Order: sequence, then structure tokens, then C-alpha cells
Amino acid sequence: MQFAEGPLLNGLFWNTWYNNQTMSSNESYIYYENILLGVAQIRQVKVRGNTCRVHPYFRYNILDCFHTYFSTYEDKDAFGSEKGSDWRQDSPSSTAVWHWGIVGTYFGGGFKKSLSRKKEESLIIIRNLKEKSWLTRGTRAIFIDFSVYNANLNLFCVIRLLVEFPATGGAIPSSHFYAVKLLRYVTLYDYFLAACEVLFCLFILAFIFQEIMKCKKYKADYFKSILNWIEVVLVLISLLAIAFNLYRTVQVNLLIEKLLEDSTAYPNFHFLAYWQTQYNIMVAVSVFFAWIKIFKYIRFNHTMSQLSSTLSRCAKDITGFAFMFFIIFLAYAQLANLIFGTQVEEFSTFPNCIFTQFRIILGDFTFVSIEHANRILGPVYFISYVFFVFFVLLQKQQVMDIQFVADNSTVVACYVTSYVTKLEKTEMKAMLVEISAEKSITKKLYSFSLKMLSTREIDSYKCCDRLSSVSLY
Repeated sequence: MQFAEGPLLNGLFWNTWYNNQTMSSNESYIYYENILLGVAQIRQVKVRGNTCRVHPYFRYNILDCFHTYFSTYEDKDAFGSEKGSDWRQDSPSSTAVWHWGIVGTYFGGGFKKSLSRKKEESLIIIRNLKEKSWLTRGTRAIFIDFSVYNANLNLFCVIRLLVEFPATGGAIPSSHFYAVKLLRYVTLYDYFLAACEVLFCLFILAFIFQEIMKCKKYKADYFKSILNWIEVVLVLISLLAIAFNLYRTVQVNLLIEKLLEDSTAYPNFHFLAYWQTQYNIMVAVSVFFAWIKIFKYIRFNHTMSQLSSTLSRCAKDITGFAFMFFIIFLAYAQLANLIFGTQVEEFSTFPNCIFTQFRIILGDFTFVSIEHANRILGPVYFISYVFFVFFVLLQKQQVMDIQFVADNSTVVACYVTSYVTKLEKTEMKAMLVEISAEKSITKKLYSFSLKMLSTREIDSYKCCDRLSSVSLY
């Protein structure tokens, strides 16, 4: 509560200039440029008592036990002698977003208290909560939520300060800032973007019609191509983005109108800010797939067809190596988690171990931390992991890939670059018989390319298909 009484209130309420003169406006402008929207809100989530088992040896000494936070252990019972959302459980709204903290994941309900628009009144509210023991041993997290708006940049900043109280004791602070543009259309450039968005919607409609016609034409064969699946994903993401864009515009207008009617209420922009961030992610993913689609339009190029054919022929060998690599990789990750998990943060969880081992391969790792955790097993783990994974597996696979790709590139290159003129069927049959005597497919196609190097005709593709018994074109 000392933070709330001092730094928090001093940061929320900027009522004086740098020369200690009182500001004429009744609004709070953080850093003199960002207006505080409404008021800030403090929220806590709790767990019930006796939610964990105490060993019989300590039952006479430890009377109360509070588990780590889970939704099943959340305390929803009223406490204290007063009424209100700060002493009574407030159920989460339909738009509440869960929060992924450092220790746990928290849902949108809890015990809430809104501050005042004046610093002195907010200080009284905080001291009243402190005197009446608003925080208890069952408190697992405190959220401080508020929003500001910067008219210079037309940006909203939705701020969440979080303090988690793990079952081990102590406090772990963290913060999250959403800087989002919720008022989309203000300047001329914004209206230009609005026109582009309308054109995008028209393009998506035309694109959907085109894909429907292709689906009718090819039927089940349409879904056999990975590029067509990318088209479907692009359409779905685009439709979701368009729907959210319309929803966001309507909801922001409603929130601001509600804020103007009652400036003493807490405006919950967190939901819109969260989904605006997800919207940005959707746009990023759609742009990524749009770039991947370029392969669809340049696959007629000989170099690209050679590359795609080589990769398709390498797929089985790469999959086999990946299976062998991840067996050893995950074994080392489990080993590191069990040995160093309680002492080294990078190995505290199994997913962290996986990321840390990828960092070791890239050379981004501090060896001293695991050496301090265990002076014997630390160096043994590190040296053996680097030796087996990096020097043995990866170097061996690089040699295999170079040899395999070189062989298959020769096959595909001979296939792509070999053309023949219009030959008589009898000459073609005789040539096939002669070349088929070779045992290796590489030698077959190499001999064929040498004989037909000076001629050009598309029929050579069919010839290569017959030699290899696999359709390469």
C-alpha cells in the first residue's frame, strides 16, 4: 500500500507545473500531454483458505493454508463489514479478458475499487482500504488499471500494473502497456486509409468469388494443394479483421460517449486494446501469407521449379533427421529441467529449457549460471549437449544435406534443362532402351541430358518421367 499512497498517486495526478504553479485545468495530464480518462481502478483476486493440504507433522503449527491461484480455488465470498464491489465479489463481464502474469493466469472477476478524480480523495480511499485490511493472506494478485489519451498522436495507452503474491511469499511486480489507435479516422491520411480499406473489402469479395469458382471446378482436388489452403486462411483472417474493425469503431464511440456522461467512472478500454493487439497480429499473419503466395506465381520459373522439386525429394530425409534430433534434444531439455530447474531461471520450466537450448546452439547463453547450480553436472551437461547436438548431429546433417541436394539438383537440373527436337518414335524408343540399362536414376537422366543437350522440345519431360517412374513435372 505504500506504493499506492505515494508513487502511484503522484504519477496519476499531475496538478502542478515544473515551477510548482497549479494547473488551471481540472483534468490530470500525465507528463503534461496524456489526459487521464475517467478514474483508475484497483482490483484484487483471492484464494480461499484451507485449499491445500498440510502434512500431519505440521497441522498443529500451521492452521491456515492458501494454495496458488486457480479459478477453482478463487475466493468469491464477501468479507469485511462494508458493502460495495471492493468487499463483495464482482463477477467478470462478458468482455473481460484473462491476464497471463508471471506466476499465474488470472480471470476478470475479483474485488474492485475505483479511485477518485482528485488526489486527496483517492488517498483517503487507499488509506481506508489499508486500515480495514483489504489485502489478506489469500490475496494472490492486485491489478491497477487506467487509460490515457494523447491528442498529439491520437493514441490511447491502456495501462495495467500488476503485483502478484505467490504462495512462496513476497511480491512480484510487472506491467503491461497497450498503445493503440482506437479512433481511426481523424486526419486526411486516415480517411485515405479508410478508402483503401473499402477497396480491400471489395477485393476480398472478388477473391472469395474466384476461390468459390475454383473450388467448384476442381472439387476435392482443390484442397490437395498447400497454396490453396493458404488462400483459405487468408480469406478467413481477412473476414475476421473486417468484422473486428467494424466492431471496434462502434464500441469505441459507445465507450467515449459513456465516459463523457460520467467522468467519475472507470472506462474499461482494456478489452478493446487487447483485441486491437490481436487484430494487429491478424494483419501481420495475413501479410506474411500474402508474401508466401508469391511462390504460386513464380513457380513457372526454372530455378524455382528446381528448388521446389529438390526440397520435395529431400522431405523424407529431413523428417527422419528431425525425428532423431528432437529425441536427443528433448532428452537434454528434460535432464536440464530436473537438475537445474529449482536454481536457474532459464531452466525453471520445460518450455524454458527448450528455448534455452536453442539459444545455446546460437551461442546466446551464460555458462556460469549452470556451473554455479552444480559444479559437476553443469559442465557435463553443457559439454555433452554441445558435442552431441551441435558438432555431431548438425554437422553430420549438413554434410548429408549437401550431398543429397547436390545429387538431386543434378537430377532435376538435367530434367529441366534437357529438351529434344521432334524425333521419330522409333529413335525415342531406341534411346530409352539404351539409357534404361543404367542402374541409377541419376546416371539415366545424366546420360539423357548429355545426348539431348543441343536440342529443345517439351517431350523430353515425358521421357524423363518414364526413366524415373516418377512424374517430375
